[in-house]
Amino acid sequence: MPSAKYEMIIYRSDADSAFIAEVPELPGCAADGKTYGEALSNVETVIEEWLETARELGRPIPKPRGRLVFA
Repeated sequence: MPSAKYEMIIYRSDADSAFIAEVPELPGCAADGKTYGEALSNVETVIEEWLETARELGRPIPKPRGRLVFA
């Protein structure tokens, strides 16, 4: 399943001086970056790693509800 199909919420955190990208459908799946684009790229990598780990551990993988990106 491509990472782009999972809902991503991306927002600016002034406290962290970074953009935060969270994936609500995948518990604990989040990343950050200095720019919006970097946060998006980083979270796509983290999604793939999350899915790979879930497969290795035999954990269920939620079906994506569709791509939705908030900024």
